[in-house]
Amino acid sequence: MHEATADARVFVQPRPRLALLPASLLAISAVLLFALEWKPGGYVVLLVAVAAGFLVNSALGRDLALIAAGLLIISTISLAADISYGNIVVMGIVLTLAVVVPYVGSRFLFREHVIRFPIRTGQKWTPLEKWYLVIVVALGYFILPLYFIGTGAYLNWPAIQAPDELARLFVGVNAVGIWDELFFICTVFALLRRHFPMWQANLLQAVIFVSFLWELGYRGVGPLMTFPFALLQGYTFSKTKSLTYVVCVHLLFDLVVYLVLVHAHNPQWVRIFLFSAN
Repeated sequence: MHEATADARVFVQPRPRLALLPASLLAISAVLLFALEWKPGGYVVLLVAVAAGFLVNSALGRDLALIAAGLLIISTISLAADISYGNIVVMGIVLTLAVVVPYVGSRFLFREHVIRFPIRTGQKWTPLEKWYLVIVVALGYFILPLYFIGTGAYLNWPAIQAPDELARLFVGVNAVGIWDELFFICTVFALLRRHFPMWQANLLQAVIFVSFLWELGYRGVGPLMTFPFALLQGYTFSKTKSLTYVVCVHLLFDLVVYLVLVHAHNPQWVRIFLFSAN
């Protein structure tokens, strides 16, 4: 994968190790808020994380506050899989605000351009990047049925009984997949990347990412799959600097997720797939 030129305003020299404490507390707050669903404790740790960030330096405090704002907004709703029309509208509004508020705060309040959504980079995908898309589909084909069907995790998603539910599930899975990249990669990872080496920022965003996915329904042994995926998405974005590419990777993976969920609830609808867990 090609290495794009780093923007000096986004990628700065790592701060002292002391900065890891408030950033780690921020990641822990996400675990409390979404994975453990302990909102009071999560809010306390989130507040302490931001305050500690300002004690380290104002730039870290501002960036942690922007991430915290997004997490607070997300925490106002249940992330449990629900494809009812009302929940789709509410979830759509809340998740949109979770991306818009940090962006507006960074761009117009703090006068910085750290959060970006690079759709057109002007760089062609390399052969490795193209083959990686094929590999993602293959991995999803072999791994996802074992997880969802083999462990019963598909029951965390509602049963699909009508044609319009098929459409709503498809839209929901893909919309959340795109949003994941806008928030966890282009927002959380980009802000953390200003203060930490890539691997540290990537680990922190992955913890937050996986906590969100846990409440969404990827439970049980799900983190064994979602944590490496989150790390790979952060690493891929750091190399390609392309939102378009990481979204394509995510949506290809989510296409397999969608087919597995449909198959699990209604095997007769996806007979063309010979799942090993059938």
